[in-house]
Amino acid sequence: MAQEEITDKQDETVLENEDSTVETPFDETQNSSTVDAQQQLAADLAEMKDKYVRLVAEFENARRRNAKERIELISTANKDLVTDLLPVVDDILRAQKTFETADDLQQVIEGVKLIFHKFTKTLEAKGLKPLESIGKDFDVEVHEAITQIPAPSADLKGKVVDEIEKGYYLNDKLIRFAKVVTGI
Repeated sequence: MAQEEITDKQDETVLENEDSTVETPFDETQNSSTVDAQQQLAADLAEMKDKYVRLVAEFENARRRNAKERIELISTANKDLVTDLLPVVDDILRAQKTFETADDLQQVIEGVKLIFHKFTKTLEAKGLKPLESIGKDFDVEVHEAITQIPAPSADLKGKVVDEIEKGYYLNDKLIRFAKVVTGI
């Protein structure tokens, strides 16, 4: 009996092995669904490629447009300032004509002062502010020392005694250091 059981088990194993190697008949539905899936994947891939190409093209167009606008902005950045300074230039030209025919020097001086006042107000409206230095402590962040002289009084030691060239801020950013003489 033990021999029969072993033989039966071997037969079952052989049957199991045969069942696993037996090919099933060709199924048309499996093959067509695989083809449909492949076609769907190919269509999705083509759609994604199209979206990618369009996105890259859109990005390049935006980059070019941005560069063009930046160049245009830089080339016309001073337009407002120049437009606002044109009346001052006109006043200077009128004053120049007056210099040739003027008899009263005091009127010429007053005219030049008015033009200078108009000029400084226009620049202040554009954000330009002068740096006040005389009598202030010397600050290497905003001053450039040209020379040092003995201080006229004890309270002017280490301070700005004279200003050779004014310093300026443009919208609260230093654009030119003040060239000064300090007291020692």
